[in-house]
This record gives sequence, structure tokens and C-alpha cells, in this order.
Amino acid sequence: MVVNGRPMKRLKRRVTADLNDFLTFPNADNAVSGPFRTTVKAFLSKHALLPPPSSLFPHLLTWQIVLRVGDLTNGDGDSSPSVVCLDVIEEDVARCRSVYCDQCRVVGWSSNPVCAKRFHFVVKADGNSIGGYNKSCPGCGEALHLSESRCKSCNHVMTTEDVEDWMYHQLEDTSHLLHGVIHANGYGHLLRVNGREGGSRVLSGSNIMNFWDRLCKVLGARKISVMDVSKKYGLELRLLHAITKGHPWYGEWGYQFGAGSFGLTQDSYKQAVENLSSLPLTIFLSQGRKPRTRLQDLISFYQSLSERELVNIRDLFLFLTSSIRDTRKSGLGANDATFKKRKICDSKVLCAWTSSDILRVEEAMFRVLRAVSGSNWVSWRALRGAVCKAGSPELLDYCLKELHGKQAADGMVVNARSVSGSASMEYKLERGNPMVNVNTNENRLPCSPNFPSEEHLRRDLKYLYECMLNPQTMSNYVPLTRRKVAVNSATTVLDCKQFMKEYQPERFLPIPKSDAIQVLCEVDIMEQSDAHSRNPPELLILPSDATISDLKAQASRTFQDVYLMFRRFQADELVGYGGVKESTQVKLLLGSAEFVTVRGKFLGKNGLSRYRMERGLERWTVDCYCGAKDDDGERMLACDVCGVWQHTRCAGIPDLDAVPARFICLRCRCVSHTANASDSCKDESGAGVGLGKSLAHAV
Repeated sequence: MVVNGRPMKRLKRRVTADLNDFLTFPNADNAVSGPFRTTVKAFLSKHALLPPPSSLFPHLLTWQIVLRVGDLTNGDGDSSPSVVCLDVIEEDVARCRSVYCDQCRVVGWSSNPVCAKRFHFVVKADGNSIGGYNKSCPGCGEALHLSESRCKSCNHVMTTEDVEDWMYHQLEDTSHLLHGVIHANGYGHLLRVNGREGGSRVLSGSNIMNFWDRLCKVLGARKISVMDVSKKYGLELRLLHAITKGHPWYGEWGYQFGAGSFGLTQDSYKQAVENLSSLPLTIFLSQGRKPRTRLQDLISFYQSLSERELVNIRDLFLFLTSSIRDTRKSGLGANDATFKKRKICDSKVLCAWTSSDILRVEEAMFRVLRAVSGSNWVSWRALRGAVCKAGSPELLDYCLKELHGKQAADGMVVNARSVSGSASMEYKLERGNPMVNVNTNENRLPCSPNFPSEEHLRRDLKYLYECMLNPQTMSNYVPLTRRKVAVNSATTVLDCKQFMKEYQPERFLPIPKSDAIQVLCEVDIMEQSDAHSRNPPELLILPSDATISDLKAQASRTFQDVYLMFRRFQADELVGYGGVKESTQVKLLLGSAEFVTVRGKFLGKNGLSRYRMERGLERWTVDCYCGAKDDDGERMLACDVCGVWQHTRCAGIPDLDAVPARFICLRCRCVSHTANASDSCKDESGAGVGLGKSLAHAV
């Protein structure tokens, strides 16, 4: 890693005022039109601190951009704004430890050639951004700055291997607030997002995603993938958000279905989301004469709290998640926030029930509460059951939610509280002053501090998630066919983790020079017959008077610069334009043509074949019962006889940690053993691909 001078001192307000704001940078004013391979260099030259001319690791150059975070303070009582540092690590792939990209393999880009450069964009955890290049001494564990070659405590001399190990460890650190990587061809991956729940004091997950989205647009990224294994409130966010909003959390920034595990398609994903989110709540409530369960009580309780009718699963979870968010933003009690949002109008209620109906039910509840001796509380469920014959279920729910603060005929007042660890409210009669005009919304709010708190709402959300969404713990309900649909739909949503955004699909760019020629150029290698290794086209920007010779020269330089395999590539001819003179101008020859193919060859002996594809040299075959035909990152095993890979789950072997078992190959029907299994298809070294470092945590 390159160390850009001495550690930075703590920045003061007068210094941070001159820094770009993380919440708005970069913007259109910072954009440089062109493909990623050129814009990233211009962007770093303009905004980043330049690395020194010499370095211990020229294959890992580190650039730094210091940013302030709005006008927020740093959380330590200091009035100076918080400051973060964007580290951009320029990785020379040919000289690095990991040549191939695991993320490209499982998202469907495994046939792309290996790029010469990878650019990592990292925002470290709070407190580790500015001057945070500290490493631990292998001898005593003392924190040392990267520029220090000797430990002052134990006198241990730091070796080059120590520093290089530390650098690669930084790239795999799970505490980063942001970690994204973009290949030189503009294809990239969002590896990690950690907001407030992930340890950040001032940046939310949305703040970080907004920054990443602007950065990708300005740099000219083409396609960005993300493996969504995000958590929210300890729950799988890709399932919870899909049910409430119809798309994953990353969909707020335009990420859409990219690739599904187990042969799943975009249509099956959308259908699963719709099937699960539209399940009516009545199938959970209709249990005949069976005793009411906690799940039923919870559903009825939140139906009574909502101003609008909660009909299906989407309505229920959307109400809960929005209530948690509103409670947190308002700074009030949960009941205050909920009731301010609801604004219940008594006149609407009277349209369905008369005043005498409501008074009859309330009197019945007062009689039950009077019968309870001493300081005992009556639960919401028990009170509702005791007066179940006094009115309809909807009327009972309405009266229960309005019961707190009501005055009985003997002057006693109803008190209510939310029980810790319980799913409902408790009531009892106490001596006290009645509310003034309890029918007005203004006077109801101060008397409702005992309704569900944020902690209570989150606890109930988790319980409902486990009962209604989690396929492993989903409650049994009738009819059975509905439960099978729900379990299969939830499993499908959870199996779809790969999402993708196309920032610049194969199209032209707005460039200042309107007379410039833009051509998407593909390459046809004469001695190459592997159809799987076709590379994405590269955008060439040529002057208006460029000739065929200029186009071929530019194509040669571009592909040599972007891909390792093309280091000795030379473009010889323009496919479809044989016999045309080299001096012919491109604009006269191509006219309005947008695509062009150049055919060429590799000069001398080409020893770069190992960089032909991101999948490596291994030619694996996937043919699974689920329909999968390629590596999708899920656990697989190979047949001992035919060598074909298939999912362990599809083979009916959920636990590979147990004693090695036998299974029947779905393709050749031979008996094989589970010992030949891995977390993904094997690479050329025979090692299973580990995707632990690719997990992104959106919080």
C-alpha cells in the first residue's frame, strides 16, 4: 500500500468547510464523460491525493479523498463536522494474490476476460478513516502506523510480507462502511454496506448507497451487481423489503433481479413476491373453535391500531415497519407517533356503530375490570374474550384501543400498559382524574404513553416474521395448500440474492465534442474458437477525421489496456469491410453504424491464456435437477463418475458436516459420495470458491 505522507492531523471546521460533502459529492459538475477506464483516472487525478513515485507495493496503489459529512458533529462533543475518507485501491491484477473474481463467476459474468485493473472503493469504519493506516505488530500486537518499519515496544522489524498481509486483510475487513470494486471494463460489485446498525455513528445505509450510486454514475460504471444478504432488525431484509415494497432494499436505487440460485428466473421471483405478500390475514385468523393463539392476537391487535384496513401480509408488515420508522423519527412514544399518523375520526366509527353500541361494550368491560380484585391486571386477550358476546369483533377491537383513560360510572379510570415480552396490552381500574373530553384527538395523545414502544414493535415484528415469512418456522394454518404456496414463495425470495443495476448498457455517451465518433468495438480472435469467452464490447471515442488505421490502433491499445489476455493483441482487419484502404475515414465508411468488429491475433507466443475468463481454466459442467446450468454460489457436489456438479439441496443432502453419505447422480444415475463437495464449483486449483468476503450488509 502507498502511504501518502504523514498521518493527517485532526481536521478543524475551517479546514472541513473546504472539503466536498459526502452527502452530495460527486455530482454532475464532477462528471467526465467517457468509459470507466478513462474517467476513473481523470477523477482520481482531480480529487484524490496522488501517491508518491515510489512504493513498497506498486501493484496496490492507494488514493485518498477526504470528505466531510454535512454539518453533523463527530459525536464526541466536538463542534467540527464529521470527516470520512474514501480510499481507492488500484489493484494490478496480474501481480495480486487473487486473479479471478468470485463475484463475476456467480452473477453470470464468468466468461468475461480477466481485467488488468481492479479499483476498490472503501470507506472505513468510523474513527479509522483519517490517518487510519495502522497495523498490529506481529510481535506484541501494538498498533503501528504503516510507515513505521520497527515497533518501538518490542523492537520487531516489520517485513514486506507483514505489510502485504495487512493490506489484503484490509480488503477483506467486514467492518467497512462501504466496499465496492469495479473492474477496468466497467463491470463491478457492491461488496459491503454498513450503516448505523453496522456501526456507523453518522452515516445511514441510505446515505452510503446514495454516495455509491452517484459515484458509479460519475465514473461511467456499466453494470454493478450486489449479493443481497442484508439484515434489518436481525431479519433477512431481502425478504422483508420485498414483501412490503415489492423489490429488494437495493431496488430503491434501481437494482433489479440479476441471477437466481437453483435455476430461478425473474418471473418466478416476481410471482413468489406477489404470492406471499398477497396472502390474506384471514387464513391466519380462521381457526374454527380452536383456542386463539399469540399470532392471532397480534394480528388483531395491529389491525385495531391501524387507521386503514390491514387485509394481507403486505399491509401488516408495512404498518409495522413504518410504525417503527415513524416512532424513531418523531422522538415520541410509539403511541404518540402511531396516533398522530392515524388521526382516527369518531364520526366514521359512528357510521358503523351507534353510541349505544359502544357504551354497551364499554360497560361490559368495566364490569369485568371491577370483578378483578386488588392490583391485578387484565390482559387484552382475556378482556376481549370475556366480552366477546357484547358486540362484533371489530367493535370489540375499537373499544379496546379507546379504553385507556375512560371513566367508569363510579369514578374509576381505566389504566393501560404494554407488557414487556408480551404481544398485547393489559388493563385495570384505578382511582384518578378522568380525561377532559376524551373524544378529541388532542387530549387523547398525552394519555397514551403505555402503547407499544419501538422495542415492543421490533419484538412483535420479529415474531410475526418467524410465523408468517420464515419458511423454516412458518406456522401451520389451513388450508394446507396455502401453506405450501407460502413456504415455496418465501424460499424462492430468499434464494434470489444476486441483483444488478445497468448504469451504462451498451450505448453512447454525451461528450463535449459533438463531432467526435463513438463506436462500440468487439474483438474476434482468429485462433479462438471458444464461444464462452467473448468479451464485452468497448466504447471507442475517435476524432471526426479518424481513419480505419486509427480505429484499429485505438482498438488494439484499448483492449491491451483493459484485459490481461490482450497484452499482445493486434487488430488486423475490420470485419465486413475487407479490401477497404487504411486511409478511409471511419465516418464515411460506417455512417450511422454503432457496432464494429475487429479481427486480430496475438503477437508472438501468447502465454496469457490463463486470463481468458474470470471463471479460470476449469471447464466445469453444472446440470442440476432445479435447472441450474452454471455456478450460482450455492453449495454443490460433483458426481464421482461423470463429474457433473449439482446442488446438495437438490440431491437431498442438507448436512455435509455429518458422516459422508451417498447420493444418486441425477444425470448418470450413478452412486457417488458427498466428499466431493464445495461451497461452489471448484477453480483450477481444485479449491472451492468461498464467497464470504462478497457478502453485503445493508443496514
